[in-house]
Amino acid sequence: MIKRFVAVLTILTVSLFCSEGLFAQSTRLQTIQQRLTDLSPNVPGLNQTVETSISNGTLKEFLRGLASTHSLNLNIDPSLNQRITSYFSDEKVMTVLLYLAKEYNLDFTFTGSIISIFPYKDPLANQPPPPKELLVNFNTLTQALTMDLREDTLLSVAKKITQVSGKNVIVQPEIYNKKVTGYIQGLPVENALEKLAITNGFKLNKTNDDVYILEPLKQNEEIVAKTNPIGNPNFSVRTVNNSGNSSSSINILQNAGKQLISLNVINSPIKDIIKQIAEQAGINYFVYSELQGNTTAHVQHMEFDRLLTFVLQGTKYTYNVSNGIYMIGDRQNEGLRAHQLIQLKYRSVDSLLAVIPQELKQGVDIKEFKELNSFLLSGSQPQIKEIEAFVKALDRTVPMVLIEVILMDVRKSKTIETGIKMGVADSIKTGGTLLGGLDFTMGSASVNRFIQQIGLNNIFNIGRVSPNFYISLKALEGNSNINLRQTPKLSTLNGHNAKLSIGSTRYYVQKTQNTVGSLNPNTIVTEQYIPIEANMSIGIKPFVSGDEQVTLNIDIDISDFLTSESENAPPPSASSKFESIIRVRNDEMVVLGGIERTEKSDEGSGIPFLSRIPVLKWLFSSRTRVNSKTVSVVFIKPTIIY
Repeated sequence: MIKRFVAVLTILTVSLFCSEGLFAQSTRLQTIQQRLTDLSPNVPGLNQTVETSISNGTLKEFLRGLASTHSLNLNIDPSLNQRITSYFSDEKVMTVLLYLAKEYNLDFTFTGSIISIFPYKDPLANQPPPPKELLVNFNTLTQALTMDLREDTLLSVAKKITQVSGKNVIVQPEIYNKKVTGYIQGLPVENALEKLAITNGFKLNKTNDDVYILEPLKQNEEIVAKTNPIGNPNFSVRTVNNSGNSSSSINILQNAGKQLISLNVINSPIKDIIKQIAEQAGINYFVYSELQGNTTAHVQHMEFDRLLTFVLQGTKYTYNVSNGIYMIGDRQNEGLRAHQLIQLKYRSVDSLLAVIPQELKQGVDIKEFKELNSFLLSGSQPQIKEIEAFVKALDRTVPMVLIEVILMDVRKSKTIETGIKMGVADSIKTGGTLLGGLDFTMGSASVNRFIQQIGLNNIFNIGRVSPNFYISLKALEGNSNINLRQTPKLSTLNGHNAKLSIGSTRYYVQKTQNTVGSLNPNTIVTEQYIPIEANMSIGIKPFVSGDEQVTLNIDIDISDFLTSESENAPPPSASSKFESIIRVRNDEMVVLGGIERTEKSDEGSGIPFLSRIPVLKWLFSSRTRVNSKTVSVVFIKPTIIY
């Protein structure tokens, strides 16, 4: 009822002030209009019509122009710098001035025909606000006091309590202007003043003649609302030390069967804070070592276990709970060590042990059990909880990446061999190929028969060749088109190397000839098969980012045997190598790179000078032309698998 009455009174007060302001504004404009009307017969310019416009000009410049155009005596305040954009047409100057007074909150004074224009100042603006109504009510039937205070002075509160209750409340001068805040409902006057003193930092004394005296706190003074050996959930304490640089305030409230602690301490000893909280809340505890150090904290409505964890965090102390008794002391003390098994769900135990920070493992014994994929931790409970939170943050599914690599080789070559060879050898057999390329060798008999055929019916005898003579004719063209496609697939965990190596081995003969003995030398020929390898080696390390893009570190080394091969000589081979770092989206294919190799050769042998004469060179030389082209392209496609 008191709140409703005060609210109605406030609304009426505000309405009254607003009504007075509006009435004063209307009266001022009516007065200005009447004075302008009375002055208009003597100042004709007030009745003249206006034809003017202004855009973003100052108000004083507009009034100055208006006075100059219509011969008015205007005294304009220099502070009228408001911007004005208006257009006036066929309107009296007097009406325009009245409009400006209303629109820009101006006031006019008149001295003869001189009009002074300046900003209007509300005479009610500097009046002090109405006094605040204190929400203090006293029920005479129950003798109970109800208060709702918000930053009210202690002197006014004491005066109001005295007026409504009839109880004398006196405030010492040192705390006349102390601001108090609190809500108390239905308590006796003494109990209400006691709770108000505890929550706002002063103390209450009662004289023998039932007069309540409110006094300031002294240094190093402790206030206890009630002493209760079994613990009081509404127990409150405030202490201040001699130097004035530390203080503590502890409030404990009962809520749904739980004791919630509100703590506000500045540079207070840890042992005193724990002692006060435990005694107020009726908590059983043992302290096994001297608790050193101070703390500063401000928390609201926190349970004792969580509060104790935060207070002891960063110190060498810990706690353990056994049968409802809190045991507090050094982390290494017997009975304060805890044991906990942490089983991993997604990661392997050996991959996480090395990444746990050293400062977390200090003082904690960690054993790994690969068979259970688990850690066994032995140490203080807060450190175990911190390690458990760290491990759980890392224990997540590691994506697997399937990598498809497509290796394509396209080889094209063209070889032309032409020429005539003649010579003398011990034994030559006639033979060779005529179709699919000319590669034919004729011995002396075949050559002689050919000479006889062309020598018939001729007057000249060409003669015969030596029995060991031979001639070799060659005109060959070879084409080779080879398409080679390899598609290896590799799978690996994110951040780990995947390697693949596939190859073949060929052998060539290496002969060694040794002569043994001096009088009767013997020649020994030894054959040794030497291996030559050609491999395809692929190494890829993937890194999966949060937006499912994959960064790949790629190392590809490919070697392969060529088709042409000489007897008893190492087989020729070609190699390609790629090293790159690329980034590609999940399940998309990208070209890693390509190599194009072109080989051209023109080899010839023959008789000097004659092998360079056109036409004749085909008879006195042999030539070999080779034109080859090889293109190697690498495609890669990663696929993320969870």
